[in-house]
Amino acid sequence: MKHKAVRRAGLRIALVGTRGVPAHYGGFETCVEEVGRRLAERGHLVTVYCRSGNGIDTRVKEYEGMQLVHLPALRRRSLETLSHTGLSVAHLLFRRADATIVFNAANAPWLPLLRLARIPVATHMDGLEWKRAKWGTLGKRYYRWAERFSVRFSNALIADAAGIRDYYRATFNAATQLISYGAPLLAPREPERLAGIGLSSGQYHLVVARLEPENHVHMIVEGYVRSAAKLPLVVVGTTPYGQEYSQKVQDSADSRVRFLGGVWDQELLDELYANALVYWHGHSVGGTNPSLLRAIGAGTATNAFDVNFNREVLESAGEYFRDPADVARLAEDSEARLAGTRSRGSQAREIAAKYDWDLVADLYETLCYGLDSGALTHAQNSEPPAAGRAQDESRVAS
Repeated sequence: MKHKAVRRAGLRIALVGTRGVPAHYGGFETCVEEVGRRLAERGHLVTVYCRSGNGIDTRVKEYEGMQLVHLPALRRRSLETLSHTGLSVAHLLFRRADATIVFNAANAPWLPLLRLARIPVATHMDGLEWKRAKWGTLGKRYYRWAERFSVRFSNALIADAAGIRDYYRATFNAATQLISYGAPLLAPREPERLAGIGLSSGQYHLVVARLEPENHVHMIVEGYVRSAAKLPLVVVGTTPYGQEYSQKVQDSADSRVRFLGGVWDQELLDELYANALVYWHGHSVGGTNPSLLRAIGAGTATNAFDVNFNREVLESAGEYFRDPADVARLAEDSEARLAGTRSRGSQAREIAAKYDWDLVADLYETLCYGLDSGALTHAQNSEPPAAGRAQDESRVAS
């Protein structure tokens, strides 16, 4: 579906709480880039707050029509996001905006400042962050508190998966704007760069994930090692904080498993997705995941950890695992039943076509107009604005 030109006046829109653009890392950053540039094309003044020191040239003040503001952050896991967002909000108090999107509930302490300044704000809640193993007891308590605080002080909430929407409805009696990510539809790609790393098209299994417990990379590797699979398992990803889990994953591997570390060459990464026999997706707590959407957009058969977020996306095109034994069985099946594996890849690509970034931008634009008009005043005990048309026409939002 093509976007129909919006004739309403342009808004001043601020996108806060991410590493910024260009997007090198993570779903939030991809969302900011894809949505932000579309909103800028539609005549809105879009400001993106970027973290200095994340591979972004701080001399660049504009990107794809978006205005960039570079600010520092404390380089500690528990403080990096919060400190940068605090500086961003302070800057925004003087710059002003008609609508602000704050990404990540961890930034909840700064929401009252925006509300006091009469700057309407929607908070993108992401997944169930308090379930992540990387956070200790205090970190988990903080995220549970941040959820409640975000519900109280946001004009609106954003969920990227139906499971997240249902959680906030059941836990806080709060409505959410249900807006997922878009899926890049990758054209068939000749494996021009794969030969340089010793791989051939259709001749490997693939994992792309941060090496963290809730992404279940260890389960995938352990199950694959138990299997009689002949094709190598290629693991792409790094450990943002600490090496203990990464070492556990590597210790469980055998000679068939190849660790590539972080792959920042987007052309090579696209080739890896598009030419894998199977993509393995172990994410369990983050809502709709951009890596999963990239895999199905490449038309790659996908085996996923059995959780509602992944089933929402893959439907019957997916195969699902809960333990290493499931992984071992699926690894062998994918190689033994090549026709069925390739058929699942084709089915996945059809699903990916429904996750359209233009429709995602439509929903964000509708949300921003609702914030600016005062139609959205409080997340709790409210109903989202009428976005049902776009949601019904596309699986963008559910």
